[in-house]
Parts: sequence; structure tokens; C-alpha cells
Amino acid sequence: MTSSLRLRKFEMSTSTTASMTAAELLRLPNGQHRYELINGELKTMSPTRQPHGKVTMHIAAPLAQFVWEKKLGEVFAAETGFKLTSNPDTVLAPDISFVNTARAALFETCEDFWPIAPDLVVEVMSPSDRKKNVRTKTLAWLQFGVKQVWNVDLKEETISIHYSSTEALTLTKQDVLSAGDLIPGFKIPVSEIFS
Repeated sequence: MTSSLRLRKFEMSTSTTASMTAAELLRLPNGQHRYELINGELKTMSPTRQPHGKVTMHIAAPLAQFVWEKKLGEVFAAETGFKLTSNPDTVLAPDISFVNTARAALFETCEDFWPIAPDLVVEVMSPSDRKKNVRTKTLAWLQFGVKQVWNVDLKEETISIHYSSTEALTLTKQDVLSAGDLIPGFKIPVSEIFS
């Protein structure tokens, strides 16, 4: 099954029926919603609640600080889209993403969506997210070349690190989150993320 077929199965929020391109998506006004484009179909995402934003920042802030201090690459916030397919276009925007220095340098001057998948994707799951949709999106990210997908479960207070479609590790508040060789030296206690 191709990436685009997998992506068609996962639902997020509301969507339009007209096909859209990444260039058209870039021209949408900034407002109360975030958008993603899946095989040319616009997906609208409502703003998240306070716990989602808090936990996202508890990961993003120390990750970004570490990456920038060590000059390991770039860390991006949720509004950053990555163009993963063309004709029809797919643009996804994870809650947090990391691209290593060498790959980031290739697209440093690109003002459009970067036409690559990040090295690391962090998705903070809301209680309303369907597990099947989370799994489908995780598999899609991995198919596009993401090396690690971190799914943060607010309800269970766990973080699942997906390395492939068959290899994952789930961390609890007693564990320490790290990215291994992807971001050497980065570590944060899971308990701090959910504090």
C-alpha cells in the first residue's frame, strides 16, 4: 500500500472537498486554525487545549536549546509544514520537528514548505485522537523517511518512540527520554515533561 493510500484513511478534523496545492495552502490567511494537506485535501485542525500546549513546550524548549547549543540542526514548531508528496500534494505539520544540520543547510533559503521529511517528529496526542488515526499517521511519517516518531499520550502520560513500523519503545514517568544517535546527548526525564 502506498503512502498516499495510507494517508487517505486517516481523518483529523473537518476537510474541504476541492483539491488544493501546497502553493495554495501557503496563501491561506493565518487565523484560528492550523491546516495540513493530505493528497490535495485540506484538513483543518482546531486550536489545542492548555495541557497539549504545556507538554509540547516541555519537550520543545529543552530540545531546541540542546540542538542549538550543540549546532545539531533546527527544531521547528507546530506551524511548520513539510511537503511530502506532489500531484496531489501532501503537507504535514507535526507538533515539533527536528532536521539535522546537513539536511537543514540544503533548504536554508527555501521560503516554501521544505520538500523533505524531518528526522524527528513529535506528535502530542489529544484525548480525542483516535488510536487508529495516530497509528496511520505514525506509519506515514516513517514511510516518508522520518527516523523517529515520538507519540506523547497526555491521558496515559507515556511517550512511544517509533523507529519503524515494527519497532517501538514506550516510556513512562520513571524513564528518561532520549533520541539516541539521532540527537546525541539529549536526555530529559519523562516525569519533567508531564509535571
